Amino acid sequence: MMNITRGKLAKLTGCHLETVRYYESIGLMPEPARAANGFRTYSDDDVRRLKFLMRARDLGFAVAEVQNLLSLVDNNAYSCGQVRDITLDHLASVRQKIADLKRLESVLGDMASQCDGGVVPECPIVDALYDFAPEDLSASTWSNASRT
Repeated sequence: MMNITRGKLAKLTGCHLETVRYYESIGLMPEPARAANGFRTYSDDDVRRLKFLMRARDLGFAVAEVQNLLSLVDNNAYSCGQVRDITLDHLASVRQKIADLKRLESVLGDMASQCDGGVVPECPIVDALYDFAPEDLSASTWSNASRT
């Protein structure tokens, strides 16, 4: 069993030292053991847990979702179905964000295409930004409104 310092834990996992501290402060990482010299020491289980945290965060899981997953795992009170449900909920959120970004891309593309980039006192992009309404994030709304 490995006993390493926080700095070595961070280096070994590629996690920033401050992130390790943050995860400890919010309870995602357990309180580390202390060596006789008072230094915090971390075990193989801590390395594994930190890798889990980092991977979950890399996949876009929110801290609350990671806490939920870990509470199930820590209590050995989970089924694969529960973890799958959490993952599917997150996937739905990711898909919604992708759809929103695609709409945003389309609106921005339409806005840019309405401007010839010339030196004129009026710019259709600036005008559109002043006249923005939330429903304007629909690409078809911008396309139709900008051509009238």
